[in-house]
Amino acid sequence: METAAPMQEDVPGSLTVVIVDDHGIFRSGLRTALGSSVRVLGEAATVEEAEAVIGAVQPDVVLLDVHLPGGRGGGGAEVLHRCARLGVTSRFLALSVSDSAEDVVAVIRAGARGYVTKTISGAEITDAVHRIASGDAVFSPRLAGFVLDAFGTASAVVEDELDRLSARELEVMRLIARGYTYRETAKELFISVKTVETHVSAVLRKLQLSSRHELTRWATERRLL
Repeated sequence: METAAPMQEDVPGSLTVVIVDDHGIFRSGLRTALGSSVRVLGEAATVEEAEAVIGAVQPDVVLLDVHLPGGRGGGGAEVLHRCARLGVTSRFLALSVSDSAEDVVAVIRAGARGYVTKTISGAEITDAVHRIASGDAVFSPRLAGFVLDAFGTASAVVEDELDRLSARELEVMRLIARGYTYRETAKELFISVKTVETHVSAVLRKLQLSSRHELTRWATERRLL
């Protein structure tokens, strides 16, 4: 297992980073390229390794490849979803050879704060890490348009989808999507389990979903949890 790399000497005030990429040579090169103000806490090459290392060391920033082996085939987006379930507060910067709109939009919807291609220079990636850590969104120039186009449309779509649900159905949807059982949801909202079942059925029908698992994924992708 190629998880946590040796700890580097602590530098007061330095930003901490985990590098997630399935190519060891690239990870080594990225370590070298990052400036002295960035301290690498660990590395990972698969979805499972990334979840373990990020959850353990909780870095300021994760440099995340989009296409990774392991997991259920979800790559970088799956890492983001898994870390969200763990309550990880690290910020994620996607770093990939791909500049396709589909890859960019998928990983940003999953929670990444930025997306840059691997043609970026060492100085540029160091600057990007600092900007992501401070709360900025960072994109390679031609990729920003993909995000603006996608989220301008996505916002309207999400509002339309939510408008289909009643206020009570929205409450039930959020609790069920967060992993509450029917009984826990009923207790939280002071309604019967039967009523919860009725609302869940209505939510799944209106959103054209087939299971609680799909509902959780739907809500997570739209950042409704």
